[in-house]
Amino acid sequence: MHRLLLVMMLIPTLGAFGAPNAEKVAEVQAGSETRAVVSWWGFDPEDSTEFLQAAIDSGAAQVVVPYAGAPWVVRPVKLRSNLELVFEPGVVVLAKPGEFKGKGDSLFSVSDASNISIRGYGATLRMRKADYQSGAYEKAEWRMTLDFGGCTNVKVEGVRLESSGGDGIYIGCTGKQPYCRDVVIRDVVCHDHHRQGISVIGAVNLLIENCVMSGTSGTAPEAGIDLEPNGPEERLENCVIRNCIFDDNAGAGMLVYVRPLSRESAPLSILFENCYVRSGKDAGIAVGAVKDDGPQGTIEFRNCTVENTQGSGAYVYDKVAENARVVFTDCKWSNVAVKGDRPPILFHARRDGLATTIGGIDLIDCRLYDNADRPAVVIEGEEGTTARDIQGRIQVVSPAAVRMKSEIDAENVNLELSPGN
Repeated sequence: MHRLLLVMMLIPTLGAFGAPNAEKVAEVQAGSETRAVVSWWGFDPEDSTEFLQAAIDSGAAQVVVPYAGAPWVVRPVKLRSNLELVFEPGVVVLAKPGEFKGKGDSLFSVSDASNISIRGYGATLRMRKADYQSGAYEKAEWRMTLDFGGCTNVKVEGVRLESSGGDGIYIGCTGKQPYCRDVVIRDVVCHDHHRQGISVIGAVNLLIENCVMSGTSGTAPEAGIDLEPNGPEERLENCVIRNCIFDDNAGAGMLVYVRPLSRESAPLSILFENCYVRSGKDAGIAVGAVKDDGPQGTIEFRNCTVENTQGSGAYVYDKVAENARVVFTDCKWSNVAVKGDRPPILFHARRDGLATTIGGIDLIDCRLYDNADRPAVVIEGEEGTTARDIQGRIQVVSPAAVRMKSEIDAENVNLELSPGN
């Protein structure tokens, strides 16, 4: 039998696949069936929003999006509490062209909900970034692929998220709960998003592991991941990002920016562990705006590697010495700051009035590989700013003389730079 004919016989027609199953729908609605398959409601290759939304709204504990042989084309979809949403391997959920005109229209969104699981190994959720960046759409940065606000007990596993008009995943806040709590994001790819691969506005007990955040470009900050609260009541507490790759983003690979937090805010506890940044167009690791009236706590980068970035390997700016501590432990930088005049490691007082001192930074047993004849570490800022409490040891592998440069007064700066091989 001809191979093409055999394949055609094995694939059901779209019409047959999309035929509703009223009996199964009735069982779900009666509560005798706790698993809902979206195709029981129907399938339309032009627009399946009503079927997917109806299956979610049915109240079934598990909702399955089956492989249909063609994308599930949808307009914005709303999730709910007590939902396990499963995408079968090969499924593509595709944003409908010409839709998502609202500045906050997201592919999937939910607020003030709990017990939400999204699983989709081998599945893709894809939006249309190029459309949203065109003149046909009002400019915005909030058309997310997955948008969670004030949610508790959230798990996202295995899906590939592409080409949103905002972030691949947004971990945000509401008036009821100014953070998301107990969130796990695992084995997820966030590629080609407009603003960030992942934005974390507020989170308590967050674990992101084995994920890839790549190709972000469109509107600042354009980071792989950005932990950035909007107000002092929000929290970044017990946030762990582990075993993740940040590849070829227009902004920093890993960014923490906490200017909106105050000394009354909850202490920071943020850990990046075993993460890898490569080929970015900005800094590899950036921490900004732990200001004079900022929070306490710790931001730590442990066993992280940065390679081939155009900007500095590590860039800490407007970070006052007396508040939350920034720690680099066993980190490595190689071939960084390859464009422009940025140094490999830069500590900088960038904006007047945010930080009167620069410091509160530890570099513990770190290594720098650099072929350029330049200072390995530069400390700079406006007149009147003081560098204070910068400690640690960096081995520098370079054919040039190993040195540090400070353009401002320094107090208790004990950073040992030693030649390595």
